[in-house]
Amino acid sequence: MFFFLSKTLSYLLKPLGIIVGCLLLSWFLKNQRWKKRLFITAIVLLLFFSNDFIVNELMRSWEISVTPFTEIKKKYEYGILLCGVAKIDVGPSDRVYIGSAADRVNHTLQLYKLGYIKKVVISGGSGRLIETDESEREADQLSSLLQLMGIPVEDIVIENQSRNTHESSVDVKKIISAITTPDQCLLITSAFHMRRSVACFKKVGWPMDHFSADVLSHNRNFYFDTLFIPKIEAINSWSILLREWTGYITYWMMGYI
Repeated sequence: MFFFLSKTLSYLLKPLGIIVGCLLLSWFLKNQRWKKRLFITAIVLLLFFSNDFIVNELMRSWEISVTPFTEIKKKYEYGILLCGVAKIDVGPSDRVYIGSAADRVNHTLQLYKLGYIKKVVISGGSGRLIETDESEREADQLSSLLQLMGIPVEDIVIENQSRNTHESSVDVKKIISAITTPDQCLLITSAFHMRRSVACFKKVGWPMDHFSADVLSHNRNFYFDTLFIPKIEAINSWSILLREWTGYITYWMMGYI
């Protein structure tokens, strides 16, 4: 039930969905006063959610900042790569399709090639609401991709049953607790997802150092287009931010963090 609710809430709390909802209500309601109010609300929300400066400031505050490679002071036995980067239902199934969070994979590879991590644990199964026997496991996909990039199969550990971050923290600990310690592990995920991920692993008794990737915010600027020109990218960032806030609060209520 929790998995179903967490997925459906993330779909409902999207800026465009809220805006379209206001517009539809303004269309169907007969009360002229409320029709006008809802229409104006929809326009204001559209301008607000499409403002790049506002969402960038909030994203900058929420994301865990990136660590320069030169500031990594130790070597780790394992890099824990959380899934959520592969695209599903795209093209022929003879290759792996990576979405906008490809930096999770790229930077994991770089950490390995530079010698900061010796092995990679890939955590993530199928995130579908309705799972079938044919549902592809993302950890398996990313494993094949990392092998193509040059990481030998003996340096890859796969956890392909978890459906969310909480389950990843539980399952990863089960797999590696007998062979290593938290101080020898480095958590790798998107900067906007890092707060929830760190909290989940800490809750199950596996606190780790972390390495943020896939940064969505940019340096603060006061250009005209940043301040005043509506951008679809800003709406997309709001969707991610609202999903993370909702996820964090839900996990807190469930006792997962």
